[in-house]
Amino acid sequence: MPHPKTAEHKRLADSKARRADWKQWGPYVSERAWGTVREDYSATGEAWDYFPHDHARSRAYRWNEDGLGGVCNRFQNICLAVALWNERDPIIKERLFGLTGQEGNHGEDVKEYYFYLDNTPTHAYMKMLYKYPQAEFPYARLV
Repeated sequence: MPHPKTAEHKRLADSKARRADWKQWGPYVSERAWGTVREDYSATGEAWDYFPHDHARSRAYRWNEDGLGGVCNRFQNICLAVALWNERDPIIKERLFGLTGQEGNHGEDVKEYYFYLDNTPTHAYMKMLYKYPQAEFPYARLV
């Protein structure tokens, strides 16, 4: 008995046959790109010491982007992500916070709760959960 075709099966077939470009958009934005080797413009090659999280909101990335639940086109020249503010934090929450390789006890160490719950292969459906505190986020205490 043949496997029943779902809407996702049809989207995948259309994508493979190039009748539709279902993979043009997707979750191609990383959760956290600041301080990576690709963004290291330091004279010494020490990306972690050169580019802290506090600078991330004031810089345009050259090689990639990051964001909360971000999506972009496959070339990553159009990126969209969620920005949140709980009226207590000194900054708008646009990216995950974490410690650098020098600050953390496990290398690069994200200090937030987020979960990818579901996603279809064509990204026609995506579901993510991000736990943003209602109290001020403890940036300084974590560092």
